[in-house]
Amino acid sequence: MTGIESKPSVLVLGGGPDAERPVSIESAAAVASSLAKAGHEVRAVTIDRPSASELAAMQGEVVFPALHGSWGEGGGLQQLLERDGRPFVGSGESAARLAMDKLATKLVAAKLGLPTPCACVVRPGDTGCSLQAPAVIKPVFEGSSVGLFVCQDDESIAHALVSLDSQYSPWLAEAMIAGRELTVGVLASDGGGLTALPIVEIRPKGGVYDYNAKYQRDDTQYVVDPELPIGIAAILGEHAVRVAQAIGVRHLARVDFMLDGDGVGWLLEVNTMPGFTSHSLFPMAAAGAGLDMPALTSRLVLAAAMSETRTKQGV
Repeated sequence: MTGIESKPSVLVLGGGPDAERPVSIESAAAVASSLAKAGHEVRAVTIDRPSASELAAMQGEVVFPALHGSWGEGGGLQQLLERDGRPFVGSGESAARLAMDKLATKLVAAKLGLPTPCACVVRPGDTGCSLQAPAVIKPVFEGSSVGLFVCQDDESIAHALVSLDSQYSPWLAEAMIAGRELTVGVLASDGGGLTALPIVEIRPKGGVYDYNAKYQRDDTQYVVDPELPIGIAAILGEHAVRVAQAIGVRHLARVDFMLDGDGVGWLLEVNTMPGFTSHSLFPMAAAGAGLDMPALTSRLVLAAAMSETRTKQGV
């Protein structure tokens, strides 16, 4: 690399073996296009689960792994990238694995004193659940609302339990919080730390922000920097940064909350590689802070290069 002041060439990875492969391919295409507009030399590759030698043969000074799902975002790919040795955008293996585990993330939040809904683990074949309705049931190690069940009564919980797909086991049953769905993007600051982006409020027409509402329908409303009770935005921003730092997040993340009627923001989960599609929340939040997609993606690449430089210098 010719120096962090220059614009390093970038290997953009998309695809992967996970259920979110189609979303990842779309994210990677948007990232590659944006980086090219920002002046980077870009090579975009759609992968499945490459070997170390296959990854090493792919050209690029910095790697941008725009993958979502349990392997691509949850530590498997990050382990491969750490062994590869090139700087890459996003969290390292340990933080990626921790954030992908929704139950472990909730335990981190609880240890920090941050509100998070009560939850328990359920598995296919279970005949009951310790939580009463309303509740949501979702895979512990998946994202994008893959396999989400919204259970308004105990009968629907029972129906969900007999419908669980063993390929996503274990599952998390979580108390449903009524209120406003908010998300906080966390982005690397110029000093190398993390800073909160403007909040985005999600208003799905059908009331449930599931996979279809996220990626396939156009009737979901998104409000950047919504009107909130005084002080709430600052509190949620602080909570997002705190949990991200505790997990060990690098460069970027998206932290999801539910804001109840009493003004309490309940932390739901942390995503260490948010989407970059036309429907994705992280780019919306960045745009609210004055960063368009070329500026955002280039900033992330340079943050990865800077992180590598600091590591080598022992900073």
